[in-house]
Amino acid sequence: MKLPHRRRFLHLAVGAAALAAASRFAWAQAYPTRPVRIIVGFAAGGGNDIVARLIGQWLSEHLGQPFVVENRPGAGSNIATQAVVNAAPDGYTLLLVGATNAINVSYYQKLNFNFVQDIAPVASITQQPQIMLAVPSFPAKTIPELVDYAKANPGKVNVSSPGVGSISHLAGELFKMMTGVEMVHVPFSGNSPALTALLGGQVEMSIASLPSSMSSSGPASCAG
Repeated sequence: MKLPHRRRFLHLAVGAAALAAASRFAWAQAYPTRPVRIIVGFAAGGGNDIVARLIGQWLSEHLGQPFVVENRPGAGSNIATQAVVNAAPDGYTLLLVGATNAINVSYYQKLNFNFVQDIAPVASITQQPQIMLAVPSFPAKTIPELVDYAKANPGKVNVSSPGVGSISHLAGELFKMMTGVEMVHVPFSGNSPALTALLGGQVEMSIASLPSSMSSSGPASCAG
């Protein structure tokens, strides 16, 4: 390639790259031009739902368009994930991702999507510690007391969680492995129904995220 032609080629290439960058910037500046959905894979009232509604409100106030939270509980958030994977890739259907989504990749043998390839990360917005809760009448008030009580009453302590394969479920299974106790796992479709069962006395204990636990004043925390 002769020098004048090479220079012209480079000028055109730089111009094309600048135009593409400007187009992306203009699109980003205009987004969003209509309401955006935030899909949550658990029932309303739980930790994921609370976080989604808080961030949705902030985004609505700062970007001038409604960010609407849509709860699609079930299958450890896989139903919600599938809905987002099937949606148009235009940035108007977002998924609130949690540790459960990463767990599902190895927990479920067959999924209708490839989470790593089909979902693009946008931002990290929160970290949620898990805590153990018990009804006020539960005999154990500390972790050592819980271990002693569970060993003396194997299989008689029912523990609710927001679903099979959720981080709360696995936290409970890890606790059982580390302490050698036998407790019965009772899964629900989210933290809210799991804690409702605890408040209603259907289970003795629950493992839940801190935000969802703070929204319930009935049960007493057994451990952080």
